[in-house]
Amino acid sequence: MTYRTAEDRGKAWLSRGGLRPTRQRVSLAQLLVGDGRDRHVTAESLHHAATRAGEPVSLATVYNTLRAFCDAGLMREITVDGSKSYFDTNMTDHPHFFWEEEARLTDAPASQLEIRRLPDAPEGAEIAAVDVVIRLRRV
Repeated sequence: MTYRTAEDRGKAWLSRGGLRPTRQRVSLAQLLVGDGRDRHVTAESLHHAATRAGEPVSLATVYNTLRAFCDAGLMREITVDGSKSYFDTNMTDHPHFFWEEEARLTDAPASQLEIRRLPDAPEGAEIAAVDVVIRLRRV
């Protein structure tokens, strides 16, 4: 499907997740997927981008909207160090590189990752997902 504008792409993305296209959701969706490229963002970086674009939105609203996007299956949350969350618009299974000095998350080539076996889940549990984050430091 071709989209005439970034707003059209953002609205279609929201529709795929069954989300109502409020003004703030459409604005944030445009920033995330409007150009058709995948993004890794933090709530803070998306808030900054929205502010630069002239969209008055609070940081709390950005957090809540990112949570709604994740709950709708449009994004996924990747947690680094148990405290810093990144949000990824690429919903395919793939590993990530975390660039420590820059606190930046990028996609790693899935074709080069091999996981031969996972441990059995404990009784009464099932494995929901496996996130692979490879930490990098420049030499």
